Amino acid sequence: MATEQDFEVESMHYNRLLLAVDDDDDDSSHKAFNYAATLAKIYNIPLGIVSVLETGDLNIYQSLSPDLLADRRSQMAAHLNTYVEKAEAFGAQDVQPLIGEGKPAAVILDEIVPAFKPDLIILGSHERRGRSRLGHVAAEIAREADASVIIVR
Repeated sequence: MATEQDFEVESMHYNRLLLAVDDDDDDSSHKAFNYAATLAKIYNIPLGIVSVLETGDLNIYQSLSPDLLADRRSQMAAHLNTYVEKAEAFGAQDVQPLIGEGKPAAVILDEIVPAFKPDLIILGSHERRGRSRLGHVAAEIAREADASVIIVR
């Protein structure tokens, strides 16, 4: 077992950031966004911003409606593009919107992370009744991801 005397402090750098934003929780997403955009700008590294359309939240009639699904996808794309535009205006150089559909943690871990290959994932924390709470999506990603995870409060 290494002791405090047995190791050297090494600089830690990230090469690709992934920010997960929640379409239903702008407060936690904004805090996490500010942190992610700051890191991307300072270190001049790519930033992927992902949001997942939770198809499980739709009832059977909604899920079978092509117009409703197209409308939700369009709203999500506009929401993500706002984040991308704000990050670029802030000074981040390589910002990419990423959209998934399904269960957020599973989509992020099984589809988005392998394709985007981040070495740091940034998420927000929900606030309920005046207290910050770790949501089930953030908890699962923190528990299961191979990359480092930072949860911003």
